[in-house]
Amino acid sequence: MLRLTWVQPEDLLGHELRQASQDGREPKAIAARWRAAGGPPAPATAGASPTPTTRYLRQLAEDLLDELADLPSTLADDEPTDLEQIRAVCADWPEPTPGPAAPHPRLEAAWLGRAVGCLLGKPVEKLPLDAIRRLARAAGNWPLTTYFTARGVPRDLLAAHPWNRRSAATSLAENIDGMPEDDDLNYPLLNLLLLKRHGTSFTTADVARTWLDELPAGRTFTAERVAYRNLLSGLEPPHTARHRNPFREWIGALIRADVHGWTNPGDPGAAAAQAHRDATLTHTANGVYAAMFAAAAIATAATGTADVHTCLRTGLRVVPPRSRLARAVRQAVELAHRHADFDTVVDALHTTHAATHHWVHAVPNTALIAAALTHANGDFTGSVCRAVSGGWDTDSNGATAGCVAGLLAGHPAALPGRWTAPLKNRLSTSVGDFHGVGFDTLAHLTHRETHRS
Repeated sequence: MLRLTWVQPEDLLGHELRQASQDGREPKAIAARWRAAGGPPAPATAGASPTPTTRYLRQLAEDLLDELADLPSTLADDEPTDLEQIRAVCADWPEPTPGPAAPHPRLEAAWLGRAVGCLLGKPVEKLPLDAIRRLARAAGNWPLTTYFTARGVPRDLLAAHPWNRRSAATSLAENIDGMPEDDDLNYPLLNLLLLKRHGTSFTTADVARTWLDELPAGRTFTAERVAYRNLLSGLEPPHTARHRNPFREWIGALIRADVHGWTNPGDPGAAAAQAHRDATLTHTANGVYAAMFAAAAIATAATGTADVHTCLRTGLRVVPPRSRLARAVRQAVELAHRHADFDTVVDALHTTHAATHHWVHAVPNTALIAAALTHANGDFTGSVCRAVSGGWDTDSNGATAGCVAGLLAGHPAALPGRWTAPLKNRLSTSVGDFHGVGFDTLAHLTHRETHRS
């Protein structure tokens, strides 16, 4: 039986109840009604529960989703989604620092870094933190220094903690043959197409049209899949981000932010504004802030003149300072400065966030990315390995950390060959005509968009 993930109302309801608790609404009465009716909790890791529910529970879930959306939030003033309101609460919004576009080699290093970090995290995506540590230790690869492998890992350990089913065949050290398809690379490709067709003045509706033209629905997940469904149902942005979309503060918008930073070197405010127009198709509040934070940090790194700590501080300047995301990032950076052992940092982050946040939520994952980059001082291997070793959304975190660290490294030759050689300068994708494209070509295409109005 086909159980389409991330859209079944009976599965969305549990996620929306948790989201409501996080964003300042009071869902207890609605949660009690759901439990009294026999409604199931949200699936812990999968995108759908294994069996269908009754027609009654499905209809009740739809009704309760709409009731939850109408509840007032106590955090609304501190966590706006409108860009002008965001800018109004960000007293230190960054001004542009004019400079040249990032050269081709720096952009190629960024693309490669994104791919390497994503590939490193793919086989352990969805695994609990303890499993990641045990698998790596069994292979003699802890702390992480290279790609995961099944070689030398006891069979009983592999049986207890199997690799990510979709990724194991293409992302373990023994079977990597080019960069396999992943949404963390698909979205930067889509944004290249977006800028080519509409320029930097694109609208959120232009993002939607590009997706409908170029992105297979089956390649979308969480908030992106719900928004895609909402578009097909006739809803317009930004309502596509809010309607029955409990994933609107998850990590999906963040993984789309890189191109906005790459094409606005030295102008983090413009990069954040571009990321906002992209993100609001699918996300609200902290889900949007995560994308803006990443875009601003990347735009700063793209200049080649800032260290990683300056990049992260600049990223925070476009995030409402009283928001949950800003608080989480500040705490993560402080932990990274305080503790020499990164496992201690990760354990503290999991103690703070794991019990209350889904493993794909933007708040803990953005905090982990910031902690990894800070603790590694922007070093490439240290950054991607720390980001992935912290668990949660491992491939997405590795990708964003790898992008920033690749920009800071400045040249493909500065990235160790054990990371880049297996990629074979080849990316697989179902987006447009990009299948098999090289990272050097992508750098050229990205560079071209920095000169397009």
